[in-house]
Amino acid sequence: MGDQSHGSPQEAGAVAKAQAGSVDTIQDPGLPPHRPRLTDTEPRAAKRAERQVGILFAISMIGTILFLVGYFAVGHAESIAETRLQNMLLGLGTAFAMLGIGVGIVHWARTLMPDHEIAESRHEVRTEEDRRDAEEIIDTVLEESGIKRRPLIRNTLIGAIALAPLPALFILRDLDLTKASAGEIVERLRHTAWDEGVRLTRDPVGTPIKASDVQIGSAFHVIPEGLNELEDPLNEKAKAVVLLMRLHPDKMEISPEREDWHYDGIVAYSKICTHVGCPVALYEQHTHHLLCPCHQSTFDLTQECKVIFGPAAHPLPQLPITVDDEGYLVARSDFHEPVGPGYWERG
Repeated sequence: MGDQSHGSPQEAGAVAKAQAGSVDTIQDPGLPPHRPRLTDTEPRAAKRAERQVGILFAISMIGTILFLVGYFAVGHAESIAETRLQNMLLGLGTAFAMLGIGVGIVHWARTLMPDHEIAESRHEVRTEEDRRDAEEIIDTVLEESGIKRRPLIRNTLIGAIALAPLPALFILRDLDLTKASAGEIVERLRHTAWDEGVRLTRDPVGTPIKASDVQIGSAFHVIPEGLNELEDPLNEKAKAVVLLMRLHPDKMEISPEREDWHYDGIVAYSKICTHVGCPVALYEQHTHHLLCPCHQSTFDLTQECKVIFGPAAHPLPQLPITVDDEGYLVARSDFHEPVGPGYWERG
């Protein structure tokens, strides 16, 4: 009998089209029948949904305003209570600003925008006629969304979108109010409130610590003496806070250049994790490990706070210490390396 030839692709396409009844439109691929929503049949329900969407967009605007109140009215907080209030206002404001827009758009789409599914063929846009068709599609989408005939939704959406970027803009602007160069910023990160002769004091009361106060197994959260007298004490504290502990000298591995950085087993290390800057606040007395609760970076106190687990890439910076004539613990100098998360100059 032999194989029969099917002809060219064009002929095969013509045959398929003829077999389909020469229908240019896409047939229903099996989608379930559309079930009208209450807002499709009841004008009062549609109006109620429109008001709800408007309220959600208004909540977004109120959230942004709340952020700005916290940012400007509270200003640069100078106490822990003011800092907590400001952080609460900033957090709640940002949450409501983003949540209002997101939930509002979802509710708008679920209740007022057309929800029927369609299937249509797609062609490359090449001609002027195709361009006009594309414009008509856009106009149809705008019409179906109801944004033209629903001024409440349109106006509240415009207001919410207009206000939403303001928190990010002000936060970015506040990264450096002095307009310092990148080199100046890095230089500031390299230095803290610690200096030669500055006493170690308990955080937050600020009472000096004697070497005799520090027992093996104990841990103190420490700040520099006179910290509250500085121009920006909270930011300075964020860089300068340290953990003070005491080990038996025989259990410590000490580098030759750090032989005089401790006093009779008393050591001080930066409390700021070198991963993303979380406070290292957990001290395991039996293992002599310091643990960061954010991402579980673990530092071995007996090995100069070397990283033994977790994502941190650098050991905790050590603060050189000694005692003064009255027996109080004092710093020998500032940290010899920048504190906090590793950045581009730390390798």
